[in-house]
Amino acid sequence: MLLLFFNTTYATMIEKRWAFEPTPDPELISQLSKAINTSAPLATILCQRNITTFNEAKTFFNPSLDQLHDPFLMKDMDRAVHRIWDAIEKQEKVLIYGDYDVDGTTSVALFFGFLNSFYTSCDFYIPDRYSEGYGISQQGIDWAYENNVALIIALDCGIKSVELTTYAKDKGIDLIICDHHRPGDILPPAVAILDPKREDCSYPFKELSGCGIGFKLMQALLDQKPELDIDPLDFLDLVAVSIASDIVPVSGENRVLAYYGLKRLNAEPRPGLKALMDLAGIHRGITVTGIVFGLAPRINAAGRISHAKMAVNLLLADSIEEAGQLASKLNIKNNTRKDFDAGITQEALAMIEQNDELRLSKSTVLYKEDWHKGVIGIVASRCIEKYHRPTIILTASNNKATGSARSVPGFDVYNAISSCSEVLEQYGGHKYAAGLTLEIDKIAEFQQRFEEEVSRTITDEQLIPRIDIDCTLDPDHITDKFLKVLERMAPFGPENLRPVFASTNCEIVGSVRILKEEHLKFTVKRKGGVKKWEAIAFKQATRYDLLCSGKPFRLAYTVEENEYKGLKSIQLNVKDLRFDQ
Repeated sequence: MLLLFFNTTYATMIEKRWAFEPTPDPELISQLSKAINTSAPLATILCQRNITTFNEAKTFFNPSLDQLHDPFLMKDMDRAVHRIWDAIEKQEKVLIYGDYDVDGTTSVALFFGFLNSFYTSCDFYIPDRYSEGYGISQQGIDWAYENNVALIIALDCGIKSVELTTYAKDKGIDLIICDHHRPGDILPPAVAILDPKREDCSYPFKELSGCGIGFKLMQALLDQKPELDIDPLDFLDLVAVSIASDIVPVSGENRVLAYYGLKRLNAEPRPGLKALMDLAGIHRGITVTGIVFGLAPRINAAGRISHAKMAVNLLLADSIEEAGQLASKLNIKNNTRKDFDAGITQEALAMIEQNDELRLSKSTVLYKEDWHKGVIGIVASRCIEKYHRPTIILTASNNKATGSARSVPGFDVYNAISSCSEVLEQYGGHKYAAGLTLEIDKIAEFQQRFEEEVSRTITDEQLIPRIDIDCTLDPDHITDKFLKVLERMAPFGPENLRPVFASTNCEIVGSVRILKEEHLKFTVKRKGGVKKWEAIAFKQATRYDLLCSGKPFRLAYTVEENEYKGLKSIQLNVKDLRFDQ
């Protein structure tokens, strides 16, 4: 594996593995290409995504709200709906409880915004990341008890809160848990548990975000009370933000929710999201990528640096003026977050580079007691950019070690952590991201056991960054129509990624420019070809000399629309370059 360094940035160029998707049956490609009047490369991509007939293509290119599932197919939905209407009839106080990340805060904003529009005896609660930690807390339940709450609706958390649900029950407080994380062996004794990942839940789609499950609960409630005259589509901008930010699959029901959520976000965003879009400089056509890089970090910054209640208040803001003030405060928090992120990342990478054992390991587990708890998940991701392997960053919190885990494609970090559960106090999460807590004096033991488990189960290929390439493409076949069909495949995200193409025997036309000391801008064409295309290669300035050498090269890229000073053009977004020997 070749590591190339450029200037003083901690990012490195790691030689990547090109993984080509299997080519479907040529006859199937030909039939679909004719049926929908599109090119063979585009028909190939659709077939790879199990879209092989005219009707399947029609459904894919035209997402419809009719494709959403009946919310009552979800286990316990009837019980949850009954308990909520019973609480409203009895005028009981209801508390909406959610996590402090984007999925949690959008979940709370959605459900509290919905409920509070017709029932005033309700409130919301977000735990403090530092004093309470992730999920349902004893402090939160005590607050609910002191404020005469009879029912807690927990969103994006709670599936493993067995003891705390019992604690609430002993205090006379019922819980409805709406979660999308993996359950443990024992389910909490809640009135209702909405989680498609329950083994006994037959709901057709298993990958909803936490906010998505809150949306399904709202749908079910409105199905029984149509006289409320509340349009659930008004809340889909929040659902789209949660889907993009929580990195859940953009397929099935999520694709429909994201599609209509993005339409809402672009046409009529709520004041809080509009204010964030303005701050992020997003003035047209926000996409999943725009949410991930423009909105999510700012929403997350509230819970990372101070308290996530600020983010919920922003998402609930009624006026542009109020939203603008809150968004500006969040932006300041986000700038502070960036400073913490950069400093801790440098420390973490130095710890690895200065220790041969750490540098040569197949996993990374680092601990420093004064690292800021709010950014350790980001730091884990930054470390993976250089050392492509499962990574856990730990810091001290309430006399314990608490950490965030991130993984690499194909490796289930949750399972690896679970295998070390004997030395942990608690853990939870997904295949690619998880959280954990343990005694500080058990860090060394955990580090050893985690490394042993990763070494036993990870493959050599998983330790090399991979670029998934859909198919090869002659750049001369790129046209405006080609791009229009591509754009109709959006929204893009996990399980429906923007197609990546590979072209061979490419050459530079004219000169190569370095932008901001780390990016490359150039014009490219196939040797002997007719068309030439502008290309941008982000963070690949280390390839400048090779590109200028005149050697032919292979290109992995996406085809996108670029707008500059009001002029739109097709641009190749370069993912990787390979030079023929």
